[in-house]
Amino acid sequence: MTNKLSIVKQGGFALLAILLVAGSMTYSNAAQAHQIKAAITTVLFNPRTENIEVMHRFNMHDAEHAVKVLFEKNADIIDDKGTQQAFADYVGKHFALLNIEDESLPLTQVGFEVEGKHFWVYQETDQPPALEGLKIRHDALRDLWPSQVNTINVEGNGPLKTLTFTDNVTLLEVGFNASHH
Repeated sequence: MTNKLSIVKQGGFALLAILLVAGSMTYSNAAQAHQIKAAITTVLFNPRTENIEVMHRFNMHDAEHAVKVLFEKNADIIDDKGTQQAFADYVGKHFALLNIEDESLPLTQVGFEVEGKHFWVYQETDQPPALEGLKIRHDALRDLWPSQVNTINVEGNGPLKTLTFTDNVTLLEVGFNASHH
């Protein structure tokens, strides 16, 4: 603190320089925060339908940039149903549910939608009668941006479980207590 006080005493120009540097650092940090690439997925065990429902939520800003790289420069995920379908298909190819024995649970695409600042992709599969746990792969957008973080919340089969895909993580696992089936 004494350094700042002595700089203030030396004149207004030093103080102005400090304020400008601090302001640019704040602006830089805000710009970097906007660059964080992240998606959230909910894997919900729905007791009413006896399905496992999957809801992927992507930031529209990230999806807009992604489709221009994945498909073509003029791709329009906001207004073009074809681009929306292509992105939903891409997400489906980059997400998988497996049982503990590494057997794939076949997911059906239920739909997709633009909702404000988000793009949603919906999938589902039948809930197996005895499921000790899940192995999950979620590498959507991680092929484009290695810093992409995909978070998954598993709900409706015991306590909420959260998985986070970062760095080189490709497969994560959750176990279930048999009394919650």
